[in-house]
Amino acid sequence: MSLLKDFEWRHAAKAYDPTKKISQEDLNSILEAARLAPTSSGMQPFRVLVIENQELKEKLKAGSLNPDCMVDCSHILVFAAWTDYTNEKVDEMYNKISDERDQPRGRYDRYTDRLKEHLSNQTREEHHILASRQSYLGLGFALAQAATLRIDSTPAEGFDHDLIDEVLNLKEMGLKSVTLLYLGYSDAERDWLKPMKKVRTDFNDFVIYPQ
Repeated sequence: MSLLKDFEWRHAAKAYDPTKKISQEDLNSILEAARLAPTSSGMQPFRVLVIENQELKEKLKAGSLNPDCMVDCSHILVFAAWTDYTNEKVDEMYNKISDERDQPRGRYDRYTDRLKEHLSNQTREEHHILASRQSYLGLGFALAQAATLRIDSTPAEGFDHDLIDEVLNLKEMGLKSVTLLYLGYSDAERDWLKPMKKVRTDFNDFVIYPQ
């Protein structure tokens, strides 16, 4: 039940204390949680960029709907997804899987051949949509880990993706931004949401048991 208590505690912080920073150890544990998140076919088709430099935050804030949070938080995590899947990417991941499991390369060819065929029938846009969905799993794990550490967080979708992508040179990495995650410690005086009751759909309305 402790994890549920952590979830009850967390909220989307609306203001951060710029004088309080997350320790490197805690930051690494949040990033590791995102890295360990499950993804379709184990492909991990997204990356996480860590922003802590204030000058870089200033460049990014023009693209944020909540620039104060962006500038005042301790760190920004940018979840960026692949723009496409390629046969080379599939082979690279499954060679890594085989090598780390001390299995011969080609061990998973029957599966990867089907995966490649399936992906070949999709557009680049569909590839990015698939990769973006996987990135949300990483975001969820990062949010959960932050809550267990009592580190405040704010997931954000409302931002200028083109600006973020340009400033961070994501196109050159074969990536596009999907979500931002602000991390830090809430400013109790300015964070108007912190003292308010968490409101969610009632359990019996949220959970459905089809007959």
